[in-house]
Amino acid sequence: MRQVLLAASLGLIFSLFGTPVAIRMLVRQGYGQLIRDDGPTSHHTKRGTPTMGGAVIILGTLLGYFGAHAVTLREVTASGLLVLFLMTGLGLVGFLDDYIKVAKQRSLGLGPWAKLIGQMVIAVTFAVLAINFPDGAGYEPASTEISFIRDTGLVLGSVLFVVWAYVMIAGTSNGVNLTDGLDGLATGTSVMVFASYVLIGIWQFGQNCATTVGSKCYEVRDPLDLAVVAAAIMGACFGFLWWNASPAKIFMGDTGSLALGGALAGLAITTRTQLLLVLIGGLFVLIAVSVIVQVGFFKLTGRRIFRMAPLQHHFELVGWGEVTIVIRFWIIAGLLVALGLGVFYAEWVTGSET
Repeated sequence: MRQVLLAASLGLIFSLFGTPVAIRMLVRQGYGQLIRDDGPTSHHTKRGTPTMGGAVIILGTLLGYFGAHAVTLREVTASGLLVLFLMTGLGLVGFLDDYIKVAKQRSLGLGPWAKLIGQMVIAVTFAVLAINFPDGAGYEPASTEISFIRDTGLVLGSVLFVVWAYVMIAGTSNGVNLTDGLDGLATGTSVMVFASYVLIGIWQFGQNCATTVGSKCYEVRDPLDLAVVAAAIMGACFGFLWWNASPAKIFMGDTGSLALGGALAGLAITTRTQLLLVLIGGLFVLIAVSVIVQVGFFKLTGRRIFRMAPLQHHFELVGWGEVTIVIRFWIIAGLLVALGLGVFYAEWVTGSET
């Protein structure tokens, strides 16, 4: 537990005090956000706000994780390192995307194919490595079975698992990316979502099959270390939110949104809660679905369901204030996180096999 608290505290402190340093550096370099002309007109006032702030979240997470291990003299684990690799790798893809935007002064960065290939290389590497490195009890960081609250028994096999993992990682990273459209929305939601994985990791550690005998135990490798990773990310997001809340002094950019989405998928895969992620990260899912529905309906009928997608921009055009939208979406995110945790705990209480 000391590791969890240390990781969260170090991530928070670094992000809280490191973000203003990053703001000054980015302003000095002229790395400001470009705003698309087809977006809400109210966003034009945000033009020039420093972007690429997600780098602070990544660095805060790494400091929190490795700092906690250094202080407690505990060894790092394969599961923790793999999730951090996924987060950092996708963050690098996002950083390149952000850098091209500000360097070439255009609202689009990496081309679609370049971005897709970058995400694919990182995701596939993670998935392949995750089904290796068994511990003393024979548990690997990931299972080739589809999981809900634990493995369901539906075995994909190695090749299909890699494909499934890529779909999950691409979906969550792009879901967080789409959510990052209003000041503090994606950051505040991420705090709640990663906090839930701190609780899940701690609970799985207390009921782990390596130390606890019984039908309710969890066959998860390194659950406590995964809680440490989640705590470090949660703390880093908390500190960043201080500066990212409306009116935002800095944006996380694709650097942060792709990294956070990747870390979320990595935690879901390694904690064997893949399908539960649909509930816990429900706001990200709703916003991503709003884009899919909007595009699909327009191609079929030539009409739009929403005034603009993603969903948060629809409510902006309806007349809701930005802060009102963010707070109400945070409430929805919190309710979905609570529902996900409730389902997770109810499964253990009832002893049902999923």
